[in-house]
Amino acid sequence: MSSFGTLFKVTTYGESHCKSVGCIVEGVPPGFPLTEDDIQPQLTRRRPGQSKLSTPRNEKDKVIIQSGTEFGKTLGSPIGMLVLNEDQRPHDYGEMDVYPRPSHADYTYIQKYGVKSSSGGGRSSARETIGRVAAGAIAERMLEKINNVEIVAFVSQIGSVSMNKDTQDESFIKLLNTVTKESIDATGPIRCPDDTVKEEMVKVIEKYRDSKDSIGGVVTCVIRNCPIGLGEPCFDKLEAKLAHAMLSIPATKGFEIGSGFKGVEIPGSKHNDPFYFDESSKRLRTTTNNSGGIQGGISNGENIYFSVAFKSAATISQEQPTASYDGKDGILAAKGRHDPSVTPRAVPIVEAMTALVIMDQLLIQNARKSTMDLLN
Repeated sequence: MSSFGTLFKVTTYGESHCKSVGCIVEGVPPGFPLTEDDIQPQLTRRRPGQSKLSTPRNEKDKVIIQSGTEFGKTLGSPIGMLVLNEDQRPHDYGEMDVYPRPSHADYTYIQKYGVKSSSGGGRSSARETIGRVAAGAIAERMLEKINNVEIVAFVSQIGSVSMNKDTQDESFIKLLNTVTKESIDATGPIRCPDDTVKEEMVKVIEKYRDSKDSIGGVVTCVIRNCPIGLGEPCFDKLEAKLAHAMLSIPATKGFEIGSGFKGVEIPGSKHNDPFYFDESSKRLRTTTNNSGGIQGGISNGENIYFSVAFKSAATISQEQPTASYDGKDGILAAKGRHDPSVTPRAVPIVEAMTALVIMDQLLIQNARKSTMDLLN
Protein backbone atom coordinates (compact mmCIF):
# COMPACT_ATOMS: atom_id res chain seq x y z
CA MET A 1 0.00 0.00 0.00
CA SER A 2 1.07 3.58 -0.62
CA SER A 3 -1.25 5.07 2.01
CA PHE A 4 -0.74 5.43 5.77
CA GLY A 5 -3.13 6.55 8.50
CA THR A 6 -6.85 6.42 9.27
CA LEU A 7 -8.17 9.96 9.91
CA PHE A 8 -4.93 11.79 9.16
CA LYS A 9 -3.96 9.98 5.98
CA VAL A 10 -1.04 10.38 3.57
CA THR A 11 -0.69 8.74 0.16
CA THR A 12 2.73 8.99 -1.50
CA TYR A 13 3.64 8.57 -5.16
CA GLY A 14 6.70 8.54 -7.40
CA GLU A 15 9.89 6.63 -8.15
CA SER A 16 13.53 7.54 -7.64
CA HIS A 17 14.12 8.75 -11.22
CA CYS A 18 10.67 9.69 -12.52
CA LYS A 19 9.63 13.31 -13.13
CA SER A 20 8.42 14.03 -9.60
CA VAL A 21 7.57 12.59 -6.19
CA GLY A 22 5.00 13.78 -3.72
CA CYS A 23 1.90 13.05 -1.70
CA ILE A 24 -1.75 13.74 -0.97
CA VAL A 25 -2.68 14.50 2.65
CA GLU A 26 -6.22 14.07 3.97
CA GLY A 27 -7.57 15.00 7.38
CA VAL A 28 -6.24 18.54 7.76
CA PRO A 29 -9.08 20.80 8.97
CA PRO A 30 -9.93 24.05 7.16
CA GLY A 31 -8.49 27.37 8.22
CA PHE A 32 -5.09 26.10 9.35
CA PRO A 33 -2.24 28.43 8.25
CA LEU A 34 -0.02 26.57 5.78
CA THR A 35 2.44 27.55 3.04
CA GLU A 36 5.45 25.95 1.37
CA ASP A 37 7.67 27.76 3.87
CA ASP A 38 6.15 25.70 6.68
CA ILE A 39 7.07 22.43 4.96
CA GLN A 40 10.38 23.20 3.27
CA PRO A 41 12.68 23.16 6.34
CA GLN A 42 12.10 19.45 7.00
CA LEU A 43 12.54 18.57 3.33
CA THR A 44 15.79 20.54 3.28
CA ARG A 45 17.01 18.53 6.29
CA ARG A 46 16.19 15.30 4.40
CA ARG A 47 17.51 16.21 0.95
CA PRO A 48 20.57 14.53 -0.61
CA GLY A 49 23.87 16.27 -1.32
CA GLN A 50 24.09 17.98 2.09
CA SER A 51 27.61 16.86 2.93
CA LYS A 52 30.36 14.37 2.14
CA LEU A 53 28.65 11.93 4.50
CA SER A 54 25.69 11.55 2.11
CA THR A 55 25.00 10.78 -1.53
CA PRO A 56 26.36 13.41 -3.97
CA ARG A 57 23.02 13.45 -5.80
CA ASN A 58 22.10 17.14 -5.70
CA GLU A 59 18.38 17.81 -5.42
CA LYS A 60 16.82 21.05 -4.22
CA ASP A 61 13.71 19.15 -3.09
CA LYS A 62 11.65 22.33 -3.34
CA VAL A 63 8.04 21.58 -2.42
CA ILE A 64 5.06 22.94 -4.37
CA ILE A 65 1.58 22.88 -2.82
CA GLN A 66 -0.79 22.11 -5.67
CA SER A 67 -4.14 21.87 -3.91
CA GLY A 68 -5.93 22.14 -0.60
CA THR A 69 -4.86 25.67 0.36
CA GLU A 70 -5.82 29.20 -0.62
CA PHE A 71 -4.37 32.50 0.59
CA GLY A 72 -2.07 30.62 2.97
CA LYS A 73 -4.78 28.62 4.73
CA THR A 74 -6.08 25.09 4.33
CA LEU A 75 -9.47 24.49 2.71
CA GLY A 76 -10.23 21.18 4.42
CA SER A 77 -9.87 19.35 1.09
CA PRO A 78 -6.97 17.01 0.21
CA ILE A 79 -3.59 18.74 0.13
CA GLY A 80 -1.49 17.79 -2.89
CA MET A 81 2.27 18.40 -2.75
CA LEU A 82 4.91 17.86 -5.44
CA VAL A 83 8.72 17.82 -5.55
CA LEU A 84 10.50 17.62 -8.90
CA ASN A 85 13.30 15.13 -9.54
CA GLU A 86 15.88 17.36 -11.20
CA ASP A 87 19.24 15.56 -10.85
CA GLN A 88 18.31 12.29 -12.52
CA ARG A 89 20.80 9.82 -13.96
CA PRO A 90 18.76 6.78 -15.05
CA HIS A 91 21.61 5.63 -17.33
CA ASP A 92 23.62 4.73 -14.19
CA TYR A 93 21.38 1.72 -13.65
CA GLY A 94 21.71 -0.28 -16.89
CA GLU A 95 23.46 -3.21 -15.23
CA MET A 96 20.55 -3.63 -12.81
CA ASP A 97 18.43 -4.84 -15.74
CA VAL A 98 20.78 -7.86 -15.87
CA TYR A 99 21.80 -8.33 -12.22
CA PRO A 100 19.69 -7.85 -9.08
CA ARG A 101 21.61 -5.91 -6.44
CA PRO A 102 22.46 -8.02 -3.37
CA SER A 103 20.10 -7.27 -0.43
CA HIS A 104 18.12 -4.74 -2.49
CA ALA A 105 14.49 -4.95 -3.63
CA ASP A 106 15.26 -5.63 -7.31
CA TYR A 107 14.65 -9.39 -7.16
CA THR A 108 11.63 -9.35 -4.86
CA TYR A 109 9.91 -6.56 -6.85
CA ILE A 110 10.26 -8.40 -10.14
CA GLN A 111 9.05 -11.63 -8.54
CA LYS A 112 6.02 -9.88 -7.04
CA TYR A 113 5.01 -7.60 -9.94
CA GLY A 114 6.72 -9.17 -12.96
CA VAL A 115 8.34 -5.79 -13.64
CA LYS A 116 10.49 -3.25 -11.80
CA SER A 117 11.63 0.30 -12.31
CA SER A 118 14.50 0.27 -14.81
CA SER A 119 16.39 2.98 -12.92
CA GLY A 120 17.24 3.20 -9.25
CA GLY A 121 15.13 1.51 -6.63
CA GLY A 122 11.77 2.79 -7.87
CA ARG A 123 9.31 2.76 -4.99
CA SER A 124 11.87 1.08 -2.73
CA SER A 125 14.15 4.12 -3.05
CA ALA A 126 14.44 6.61 -0.20
CA ARG A 127 13.17 9.25 -2.70
CA GLU A 128 9.70 7.95 -1.82
CA THR A 129 10.10 9.34 1.71
CA ILE A 130 9.83 12.92 0.42
CA GLY A 131 6.04 12.64 0.54
CA ARG A 132 6.21 11.29 4.08
CA VAL A 133 8.38 14.17 5.25
CA ALA A 134 6.16 16.78 3.60
CA ALA A 135 3.04 15.30 5.23
CA GLY A 136 4.87 14.89 8.55
CA ALA A 137 5.81 18.57 8.54
CA ILE A 138 2.10 19.46 8.45
CA ALA A 139 1.33 16.99 11.25
CA GLU A 140 4.16 18.40 13.39
CA ARG A 141 2.85 21.96 13.04
CA MET A 142 -0.65 20.84 14.00
CA LEU A 143 0.61 18.90 17.03
CA GLU A 144 2.68 21.86 18.19
CA LYS A 145 -0.40 24.10 17.93
CA ILE A 146 -2.74 21.64 19.67
CA ASN A 147 -0.62 20.45 22.60
CA ASN A 148 2.88 21.90 22.17
CA VAL A 149 4.06 18.42 21.13
CA GLU A 150 7.79 18.26 20.38
CA ILE A 151 9.33 15.50 18.24
CA VAL A 152 13.13 15.32 18.04
CA ALA A 153 15.23 12.54 16.50
CA PHE A 154 19.01 12.13 16.45
CA VAL A 155 21.73 9.66 15.51
CA SER A 156 22.68 7.55 18.51
CA GLN A 157 24.86 4.93 16.83
CA ILE A 158 26.96 4.42 13.70
CA GLY A 159 28.37 0.94 13.23
CA SER A 160 29.68 -0.16 16.62
CA VAL A 161 30.17 3.42 17.85
CA SER A 162 27.28 4.28 20.17
CA MET A 163 26.38 7.09 22.53
CA ASN A 164 25.01 6.36 25.99
CA LYS A 165 21.37 5.23 25.83
CA ASP A 166 21.01 3.79 29.32
CA THR A 167 17.37 4.39 30.26
CA GLN A 168 18.31 4.54 33.94
CA ASP A 169 21.16 7.02 33.43
CA GLU A 170 20.38 10.61 34.45
CA SER A 171 22.43 12.16 31.62
CA PHE A 172 20.43 10.29 28.97
CA ILE A 173 17.14 11.20 30.62
CA LYS A 174 18.23 14.84 30.74
CA LEU A 175 19.10 14.68 27.03
CA LEU A 176 15.63 13.39 26.19
CA ASN A 177 14.12 16.26 28.19
CA THR A 178 16.16 19.02 26.56
CA VAL A 179 17.36 18.07 23.07
CA THR A 180 15.99 20.19 20.20
CA LYS A 181 16.08 20.07 16.40
CA GLU A 182 18.26 23.17 16.45
CA SER A 183 20.82 21.61 18.78
CA ILE A 184 20.89 18.44 16.67
CA ASP A 185 21.46 20.33 13.42
CA ALA A 186 24.19 22.37 15.12
CA THR A 187 26.23 19.14 15.51
CA GLY A 188 26.81 19.04 11.74
CA PRO A 189 25.84 16.40 9.20
CA ILE A 190 26.28 13.53 11.69
CA ARG A 191 23.32 14.78 13.80
CA CYS A 192 24.57 13.23 17.04
CA PRO A 193 24.22 15.24 20.29
CA ASP A 194 27.07 13.40 22.09
CA ASP A 195 30.35 15.29 21.65
CA THR A 196 32.35 12.33 22.97
CA VAL A 197 31.46 10.04 20.04
CA LYS A 198 30.20 12.14 17.13
CA GLU A 199 33.63 12.73 15.54
CA GLU A 200 34.36 9.01 15.77
CA MET A 201 31.04 8.36 14.02
CA VAL A 202 32.07 10.69 11.21
CA LYS A 203 35.35 8.84 10.80
CA VAL A 204 33.53 5.50 10.61
CA ILE A 205 31.28 6.72 7.78
CA GLU A 206 34.25 8.26 5.96
CA LYS A 207 36.17 4.99 6.21
CA TYR A 208 33.41 2.98 4.56
CA ARG A 209 32.72 5.70 2.00
CA ASP A 210 36.36 5.74 0.91
CA SER A 211 36.36 1.96 0.50
CA LYS A 212 33.19 2.10 -1.65
CA ASP A 213 31.25 0.42 1.13
CA SER A 214 28.45 1.39 3.56
CA ILE A 215 27.64 1.16 7.25
CA GLY A 216 24.43 1.20 9.29
CA GLY A 217 23.32 2.99 12.43
CA VAL A 218 20.55 3.83 14.88
CA VAL A 219 18.22 6.83 15.14
CA THR A 220 16.65 7.59 18.52
CA CYS A 221 13.51 9.73 18.78
CA VAL A 222 11.73 11.41 21.69
CA ILE A 223 8.15 12.75 21.80
CA ARG A 224 7.51 15.35 24.51
CA ASN A 225 4.12 16.66 25.69
CA CYS A 226 2.23 13.83 24.02
CA PRO A 227 -1.42 13.82 25.17
CA ILE A 228 -2.43 11.00 27.53
CA GLY A 229 -4.70 8.29 26.17
CA LEU A 230 -3.42 7.81 22.62
CA GLY A 231 -3.33 4.28 21.27
CA GLU A 232 -5.75 1.38 21.37
CA PRO A 233 -5.78 -1.90 23.32
CA CYS A 234 -4.63 -5.11 21.65
CA PHE A 235 -3.71 -4.75 17.97
CA ASP A 236 -3.40 -0.97 17.59
CA LYS A 237 -1.24 -0.24 20.61
CA LEU A 238 0.64 3.03 20.24
CA GLU A 239 4.04 1.32 20.22
CA ALA A 240 2.74 -1.09 17.56
CA LYS A 241 1.63 1.82 15.36
CA LEU A 242 5.01 3.50 15.85
CA ALA A 243 6.81 0.25 15.02
CA HIS A 244 4.71 -0.14 11.88
CA ALA A 245 5.56 3.41 10.82
CA MET A 246 9.28 3.08 11.51
CA LEU A 247 9.71 -0.33 9.89
CA SER A 248 8.01 0.99 6.74
CA ILE A 249 10.97 3.36 6.21
CA PRO A 250 13.51 2.01 3.69
CA ALA A 251 16.56 0.23 5.20
CA THR A 252 15.05 -0.27 8.67
CA LYS A 253 15.76 -3.55 10.43
CA GLY A 254 14.88 -3.05 14.09
CA PHE A 255 12.69 -1.14 16.55
CA GLU A 256 12.78 -0.87 20.34
CA ILE A 257 10.92 1.38 22.76
CA GLY A 258 11.78 2.46 26.29
CA SER A 259 14.30 0.11 27.85
CA GLY A 260 13.96 -2.11 24.79
CA PHE A 261 16.06 -5.26 24.62
CA LYS A 262 18.20 -4.13 27.57
CA GLY A 263 15.05 -4.27 29.68
CA VAL A 264 15.24 -8.07 29.80
CA GLU A 265 18.33 -7.71 32.01
CA ILE A 266 16.53 -5.59 34.64
CA PRO A 267 14.37 -7.29 37.31
CA GLY A 268 10.79 -6.10 37.70
CA SER A 269 11.57 -4.50 41.06
CA LYS A 270 13.95 -2.08 39.32
CA HIS A 271 12.26 -1.93 35.90
CA ASN A 272 8.77 -0.94 37.12
CA ASP A 273 7.94 2.78 36.93
CA PRO A 274 6.43 3.83 40.32
CA PHE A 275 3.67 6.47 40.32
CA TYR A 276 3.58 9.69 42.32
CA PHE A 277 1.25 12.70 42.36
CA ASP A 278 2.78 15.73 40.69
CA GLU A 279 1.45 18.96 42.23
CA SER A 280 2.45 21.17 39.29
CA SER A 281 0.56 19.15 36.67
CA LYS A 282 -2.10 17.88 39.12
CA ARG A 283 -1.86 14.32 37.84
CA LEU A 284 -0.07 11.04 38.38
CA ARG A 285 3.40 10.75 36.91
CA THR A 286 6.16 8.12 37.09
CA THR A 287 9.48 8.46 38.90
CA THR A 288 11.25 6.47 36.15
CA ASN A 289 10.34 5.87 32.51
CA ASN A 290 11.53 2.43 31.46
CA SER A 291 8.13 1.97 29.78
CA GLY A 292 9.05 4.67 27.27
CA GLY A 293 5.90 6.70 27.87
CA ILE A 294 3.47 3.93 26.87
CA GLN A 295 1.70 1.45 29.16
CA GLY A 296 -0.87 -1.07 27.97
CA GLY A 297 -0.40 0.34 24.48
CA ILE A 298 -1.64 3.78 25.58
CA SER A 299 0.38 6.99 26.14
CA ASN A 300 0.73 7.90 29.83
CA GLY A 301 1.94 11.49 29.50
CA GLU A 302 5.65 10.82 30.01
CA ASN A 303 8.22 11.24 27.26
CA ILE A 304 7.84 8.60 24.55
CA TYR A 305 11.21 7.48 23.25
CA PHE A 306 12.31 4.72 20.91
CA SER A 307 15.16 3.72 18.59
CA VAL A 308 15.19 2.52 14.98
CA ALA A 309 17.99 0.46 13.41
CA PHE A 310 19.03 1.24 9.81
CA LYS A 311 21.04 -1.38 7.96
CA SER A 312 24.12 -0.66 5.87
CA ALA A 313 22.93 0.62 2.49
CA ALA A 314 22.56 -2.26 0.03
CA THR A 315 23.76 -0.37 -3.05
CA ILE A 316 27.55 0.02 -2.97
CA SER A 317 30.14 0.63 -5.69
CA GLN A 318 32.35 -2.22 -4.52
CA GLU A 319 32.36 -5.34 -6.70
CA GLN A 320 30.02 -8.04 -5.34
CA PRO A 321 29.31 -11.56 -6.58
CA THR A 322 25.71 -12.05 -7.72
CA ALA A 323 23.72 -13.83 -10.39
CA SER A 324 21.82 -12.54 -13.41
CA TYR A 325 18.06 -12.90 -13.65
CA ASP A 326 18.56 -15.81 -16.06
CA GLY A 327 20.78 -17.62 -13.53
CA LYS A 328 24.32 -16.88 -14.72
CA ASP A 329 27.02 -16.01 -12.17
CA GLY A 330 28.40 -12.49 -12.43
CA ILE A 331 30.00 -9.52 -10.68
CA LEU A 332 28.16 -6.28 -9.97
CA ALA A 333 29.74 -2.97 -9.02
CA ALA A 334 26.76 -0.66 -8.77
CA LYS A 335 27.00 2.76 -10.38
CA GLY A 336 25.00 5.76 -9.29
CA ARG A 337 25.24 7.96 -6.21
CA HIS A 338 24.46 6.45 -2.84
CA ASP A 339 24.75 7.20 0.88
CA PRO A 340 27.67 5.54 2.68
CA SER A 341 25.31 5.65 5.69
CA VAL A 342 21.63 6.47 5.41
CA THR A 343 21.33 7.06 9.15
CA PRO A 344 21.98 10.84 9.43
CA ARG A 345 19.53 11.67 6.63
CA ALA A 346 16.92 9.39 8.20
CA VAL A 347 16.49 11.74 11.18
CA PRO A 348 13.74 13.95 9.63
CA ILE A 349 12.07 10.85 8.13
CA VAL A 350 11.76 9.29 11.59
CA GLU A 351 10.36 12.57 12.93
CA ALA A 352 7.84 12.73 10.07
CA MET A 353 6.54 9.20 10.53
CA THR A 354 6.29 9.81 14.28
CA ALA A 355 4.20 12.94 13.69
CA LEU A 356 1.89 11.06 11.31
CA VAL A 357 1.22 8.37 13.92
CA ILE A 358 0.61 10.79 16.81
CA MET A 359 -1.60 13.11 14.75
CA ASP A 360 -3.71 10.21 13.51
CA GLN A 361 -4.09 8.72 16.99
CA LEU A 362 -4.98 12.13 18.43
CA LEU A 363 -7.79 12.58 15.89
CA ILE A 364 -9.08 9.08 16.67
CA GLN A 365 -9.07 9.76 20.42
CA ASN A 366 -10.74 13.17 19.98
CA ALA A 367 -13.45 11.55 17.85
CA ARG A 368 -14.10 9.10 20.69
CA LYS A 369 -14.25 11.92 23.24
CA SER A 370 -16.62 13.98 21.08
CA THR A 371 -18.98 11.04 20.70
CA MET A 372 -18.88 10.41 24.46
CA ASP A 373 -19.77 14.06 25.09
CA LEU A 374 -22.73 13.80 22.72
CA LEU A 375 -24.02 10.72 24.53
CA ASN A 376 -23.64 12.11 28.06
